[in-house]
Amino acid sequence: MVKGYFFLFLHHHLPFVKHPEYEYFQEEHWLFEAISETYVPLLQNFFKLRDQGINFRVTLSLTPPLCEMLSDPLLKEKFRKYVQRTLELCEKEIRRTEGSPTFNKLARFYRDRFESVRDFYESYNGNILDAYRELSDDGFVEIVTCGATHGLLPALQPVEEAVRTQIRVAVKNFEKHFGREPKGIWLPECGYYPEVEEVLREFGIDFFLLDSHGLLYGKPFPKFGVYSPVYTPKGRVALARDPESSKQVWSSKEGYPGDPWYRDFYRDIGFDLPLDYVSPYINPDGSRTYTGIKYYRITGDVDLGEKEPYVRERALERVKVHAEHFHFCRDKQSEYLKETMGREPLIVAPFDAELFGHWWFEGPEFLYNLFKNFEEFKVIKPVLLREYLEIYPENPKTQPAVSSWGDKGYFDVWVNGKNDWVYYHLIGMARTLNRLKEKVRRNERSERILNQMLRELLLAQSSDWTFLITTGTASNYAENRLKEHISNFEALRRMVEEGEFEEEKLKKLEEKNSIFKELSFWEDWG
Repeated sequence: MVKGYFFLFLHHHLPFVKHPEYEYFQEEHWLFEAISETYVPLLQNFFKLRDQGINFRVTLSLTPPLCEMLSDPLLKEKFRKYVQRTLELCEKEIRRTEGSPTFNKLARFYRDRFESVRDFYESYNGNILDAYRELSDDGFVEIVTCGATHGLLPALQPVEEAVRTQIRVAVKNFEKHFGREPKGIWLPECGYYPEVEEVLREFGIDFFLLDSHGLLYGKPFPKFGVYSPVYTPKGRVALARDPESSKQVWSSKEGYPGDPWYRDFYRDIGFDLPLDYVSPYINPDGSRTYTGIKYYRITGDVDLGEKEPYVRERALERVKVHAEHFHFCRDKQSEYLKETMGREPLIVAPFDAELFGHWWFEGPEFLYNLFKNFEEFKVIKPVLLREYLEIYPENPKTQPAVSSWGDKGYFDVWVNGKNDWVYYHLIGMARTLNRLKEKVRRNERSERILNQMLRELLLAQSSDWTFLITTGTASNYAENRLKEHISNFEALRRMVEEGEFEEEKLKKLEEKNSIFKELSFWEDWG
């Protein structure tokens, strides 16, 4: 007997990073690590579930910047070189650790793992978007979109055209990659304000996600709290995160990823081994970085140097225990909620996809085992939204509250004393585009320049840059990217407005910041 329904929502996103001017660029490795540690392992486990006849369901967002990078020929070739270098290091490690059975076994594990990633990647000719599309066509997965460059929409609303363009370009890019329009959206940072729904309705987007307080502070208070969808006054469907299930995975103190048998993220041979040994596999300038080969487990509350060796078999045992525990908790939670609500609840569990595999190395196996538990016990049924709405088409009507899923629940992470200077430029650039659309005559040259100006603005609008400035993680790179896009925009403005045309500069920008080649300023702005 079904007691409840489970809605897993995985947000796949990275900012657009492409540097054709360098053979090796550290920040491009964000993509390479995500492919090898998260995207491919998740896909492998999803296909394993499918082939075993397990009826899993996952809703996932693939953001436009990520789709553009995953399909970019230059970045695909760079990823292949990254995997090849890592496999060379694995072979080197197998030889180095011959005298230590524990570490030699781990070195061989990593060699086999990266070979598996390479083989899966090549089985789709380097375009793993085809793998997501296959799972979607089979009915196991629903793919939705996000803002064009993950711009925080409430912070962009002073210029209405900026918000509409973020959604319009996202929908257009989704159609390019998947051949159809998206029906749902992961609002960037779950940033919501009521007026955005008019834009979502205009572009055919039916549902979106909120953090818990986005519904709980809604008016009127939703009858079932966060445990059913709500219909908004604009006719959209809003879903809200279940805090209880999220905490068991997200919490740094109580969540499963902190188990002492799981792999430690920070102990990596890129930092542990002599510099002359690892130098061919880290930054060319000699600065140390992660290689993806990590031999130690979390161990407990000890210093990095006191970690115990990682034991893969024990980690996989813990994965099964945690999947069973999570299933048990959802069982009891649903049992209580069903009695209270008078119908089966919908438990919404949204996560950044990179948690599974990158930050929590065993995360993909956790999801695999969780879906096996759902299939075995049949008391919690994983669903896509349309499946739940077929069962319960009648749901409460509520006006959600302004909210995000950032720290403190609103917009402090992206708009604060460290990064508020950014919005002076973003709003000014958007107003400049409004003025130029009325002023500039359309011809081949002006179209090229204005298309690139729009790309530079969209890339500058990414919430990733203001987030990184706030956290102090890669903050120099984030600030440099923002200043670069602002500077590029101004140089292009002079080209189109003052006649200072520079063909070579424009070509370089079109090659480097090549996102959205389908973009048309005249059709897409405003």
